[in-house]
Amino acid sequence: MKIKSFIRGIKTNDRQLPRSMQRLLRKKIAIVCILALVVLYTCGIFAECVSPYGYTDQDYSSILQSPNSDHWAGTDRTGRDVLTRTLWGVQNTLILTLVAMLTGGLVIGVTLGLVAGYMGGKTDGVIMRIGEIFASFPDILLVIILAATLRPRILELARWLEDNTALEGIVRTGVVDYFVVSFALVAFGWVGMARLVRGQILALRETDYIQAAKAIGASTNRILFMHLLPNCISVIVVTVSMGMGALTGTEIVLSWLGLGIQPPRPSLGTMLLGAGNIGTLRDTPWELLVPGLAAFIMVVAWNLLGDALSDALNPRTR
Repeated sequence: MKIKSFIRGIKTNDRQLPRSMQRLLRKKIAIVCILALVVLYTCGIFAECVSPYGYTDQDYSSILQSPNSDHWAGTDRTGRDVLTRTLWGVQNTLILTLVAMLTGGLVIGVTLGLVAGYMGGKTDGVIMRIGEIFASFPDILLVIILAATLRPRILELARWLEDNTALEGIVRTGVVDYFVVSFALVAFGWVGMARLVRGQILALRETDYIQAAKAIGASTNRILFMHLLPNCISVIVVTVSMGMGALTGTEIVLSWLGLGIQPPRPSLGTMLLGAGNIGTLRDTPWELLVPGLAAFIMVVAWNLLGDALSDALNPRTR
């Protein structure tokens, strides 16, 4: 009987994914969000090929030009192409949020959630108490504290490496900023995922499906990653989708506060900060509206996609 329950559980999981995808493809809002994200991120990834300008190129004869055939989104106060800088800003945001989600949300969060929920006892207590310490701080405050305290020290280390080794251009490449922002985002990005996965595992570990796996001698790693994890995929996918929107907003806020990607590399946050005044909105609105629209699309699309995924992956919906 236990072996039959084990096989039945595998067949059920195999049938759920195609049905969920069919439900998702019937939702127009999900398709629109996916297309918007794909187009925006593709243009950002290939910004160097899409735009004929570099993000530092300045044309002093084209300062504060309104959108035209040469500069589709106009130019800023130093003659730089706004669309080009926006696309590079999207690229930076994509890199940082993906790194933070893959390492913090998936690798750390999912793994700790699986271990805490399945092992229970002291292991569960230690992991959850550490998570509660991180969760006791407001997310954005914790990220600001980490970014503000880490960056000067890592920047000093990078300059020491440049002075005492053959490595050159470490600071200029922006590696320090990428590392600091990614670490700050990862530090708080794992807690919510770990809690959700733990809750799912606590409910699943006593089911006949898992008891059958234990009865046939499945190892702990196999039970965790081959039997328990697939049953949490729906929760993980929805959390990742909504978490990407939150991470995108956090990264933009960090740059806006001067703790994210620093010039000369463009960032949506620094662009919004530089154009964030009434005079700009009245006289040269494209400086604010273009990067603002890109940020708005990313945050809203990820959140709407998360809602659509939640409905599509819920077996009770039709």
